[in-house]
Amino acid sequence: MKKVIYIALFICTFASKAQELKLSPYTQYLTENPFTISPTFAGMDEEYNRLRISGVMQWIGIKNAPSTQNLSYDVRFDEKSAGGIILYNDKNGNTKQIGGQLSYAHHLVLDDASEQYLTLGLSYKFNHLKISTENFTNGNDDPVNDPAVGAARTTTNHNFEFGALYRYEKFFFSLNASNIIGKKEKDFNSIEPLRLRNYYVYTGYTFVSNSQEYEYEPSIYLKYFEADKRSVTDLNFKARKYTEDGYIWAGINSRFINDQSFEPLSIAPLLGIKKKDYYFGYAFQWNINEASDLNSSGTHMITLGFDIEKNRGGTSW
Repeated sequence: MKKVIYIALFICTFASKAQELKLSPYTQYLTENPFTISPTFAGMDEEYNRLRISGVMQWIGIKNAPSTQNLSYDVRFDEKSAGGIILYNDKNGNTKQIGGQLSYAHHLVLDDASEQYLTLGLSYKFNHLKISTENFTNGNDDPVNDPAVGAARTTTNHNFEFGALYRYEKFFFSLNASNIIGKKEKDFNSIEPLRLRNYYVYTGYTFVSNSQEYEYEPSIYLKYFEADKRSVTDLNFKARKYTEDGYIWAGINSRFINDQSFEPLSIAPLLGIKKKDYYFGYAFQWNINEASDLNSSGTHMITLGFDIEKNRGGTSW
């Protein structure tokens, strides 16, 4: 039972870490939106500005279940410069947070002939957290005061994130450091870690068929938390089929808790379609560990997108 509780808490904290100023991704980055995990992916498409809206719903059927809404927009300014913005709203019971980030990416061509590129990215992030103590009850709808929290609490935090992305032909490797600044000691609970830094790697390779009609992309996402040395790994695979006016794709994601003998935490089938300038993606994250009975309905995520074509020409790299 202790292990089940640990896994359940890990799911909640990984899904929504209010004090870490960065909503951890479910599978948004796999639904054609890697900008959600790294500023280096801003403006990767020279032909389009990308708008994406995602909604995540957990614990379906349970009152005050966690839910998250995320909006992102990234744009290429010129040959080397790009930027983007992310806004989010997250609610988990009596805890609510809103926030976002402003990002800048600088794209450099190392060698055009061999298709080598380097991108450096920087994000400023802000987060406003509120705990609504007026809704605390004893289980019988009778209001109670929690001495550990006191009255309704709010806090606003600011932080930064830095990333680097290397691309060689169809290979990519992204390394990022998030929440570079430590947390203020006065916030909420003295046992909370003051070091919020976490590091993550996203890497993969895209195989292209001889006909150029199909693409196959295995990838790995690894995240490490400095304060308590937790880490998780995503193993991913996607396949695309290009059509006359877009493409369709399908994929699979499996998430592992590295400090629990690399046991699988969840599995998520994904699918999506892009038709002209419109995009739709869906993912269902299903827990397959001992905590699966606590969230038998799984986690659903829907992503809607619109690609705004630029007036000038260009090619993606």
